[in-house]
Amino acid sequence: MPQVIIAPVRQSDADELIAANIASSTHHVPWAHPFLDRPGFDAWFGQTVIGPNIGLVARDAGSGGIVGVVNISQMVWGGFRSAFLGYHGMVGFAGRGLMTEAVRLAVAHAFDAVGLHRLEANIQPGNHSSIALVQRLGFRKEGFSPKYLKIGGVWCDHERWALLSDDPRL
Repeated sequence: MPQVIIAPVRQSDADELIAANIASSTHHVPWAHPFLDRPGFDAWFGQTVIGPNIGLVARDAGSGGIVGVVNISQMVWGGFRSAFLGYHGMVGFAGRGLMTEAVRLAVAHAFDAVGLHRLEANIQPGNHSSIALVQRLGFRKEGFSPKYLKIGGVWCDHERWALLSDDPRL
């Protein structure tokens, strides 16, 4: 029986997601700065409704509590069929392997249901938990990008990890 259920984000998830992000804010920093208010949720949600992005909410199958969020963003079609993978977990569910399961389900969705060929996860070198998560799923390190992404107002270095649809999935 699955421990995690993922589903596309809905407007009705707003208050619970905001509360979970607030409760987990010290858990996320410095790696991520997810929305903490309704305007932030609305901006993120709007990108999942229109545009090349999918926002998935991962919930504990038993309690229904929010385990985390997985984003499949900047999908490019044609001969590329690629997207970026981002995710953040909630502190109350940390250390139980539930985000690994959530990301595994999101990867399967991206490849099998959406039809993407490649997913790229860009992770700050010091974020050992996140690097371990993608390694568990079979992602391979492709390189290093200095000052790649602005997080919390600072340009941060990132490692590039990728998985192809025909790679073995762990």
